[in-house]
Amino acid sequence: MEKTHRDTILVEETEIISHEAFAGEQYVMRVQAPGCARRALPGQFAHLTVDPQLPMRRPISIMRASADAGWLDFLYKAVGDGTRLLAMRKPGEMINLMAPIGRPFDIEHPRPLLIGGGVGMPPMIFIAESLRQSDRQPFVVLGSEVPFPFDSRPSQFVVPGLPEGVIAAMPLLEDWGIPSRLASLQGYPGCHQGYVTDLCRHWLDGLSEQERSEVGIYSCGPHPMLEAVVAMARDYELPVQVSLEEFMACAVGGCAGCVVEVKTPEGPAMKRVCVDGPVFDGYSVL
Repeated sequence: MEKTHRDTILVEETEIISHEAFAGEQYVMRVQAPGCARRALPGQFAHLTVDPQLPMRRPISIMRASADAGWLDFLYKAVGDGTRLLAMRKPGEMINLMAPIGRPFDIEHPRPLLIGGGVGMPPMIFIAESLRQSDRQPFVVLGSEVPFPFDSRPSQFVVPGLPEGVIAAMPLLEDWGIPSRLASLQGYPGCHQGYVTDLCRHWLDGLSEQERSEVGIYSCGPHPMLEAVVAMARDYELPVQVSLEEFMACAVGGCAGCVVEVKTPEGPAMKRVCVDGPVFDGYSVL
């Protein structure tokens, strides 16, 4: 059953199809949500009930959406009472979700650089999948300080400019024909031993001036990482969009609990991440 909110957000009773656990208290959950799946765009999120005993919902970014099969995928990390309760839910159980919520990414550049850190990886995977049939040439860099929620494999793609030995990639992206690389400070085999931005700078330096002029940066992850991404974009004079992950209560703009300061032509303004974002121009918020 589904009903609309503000003619754009659906409230839908959904069945959990699968729920996989990974190292580092990470989980990938797939739910049957045909109405939301038809409308979801990269960068948007869902507000999910986690347990009948806990009325407060939790916002989780959408990682994948199949309009044809009617499902949504979510990657999340169990870090508090709510997400730990969600992690206990089993396939076949029902949860209620509101989705899709928020302003999505606007992919307008021919050479997108997608940078995801930790639970900020899902929007980058969603963007990559949306570009599979396009003529754009994305490159994806994912970072994590806990084991990645997938088994990496050596990339089939040669990417100029990268340090020798940096070959670990996300298999799903490889299967889609999209080059990717992984970064971590934990010494994982084949990963860049450093920050995602260090690896991105290698890639940018390996491009010609013409190729670099075609790059647009899109990112989601922890605030310190986003600050470094925007600083890198500024150094290379590149456009950058970031998705912010703030604490949310209502997720529909009513409580103003997720406001951030945004630079506008008229001066600083307070914007709600849930409805004015979560995607913002990077220079305006960081």
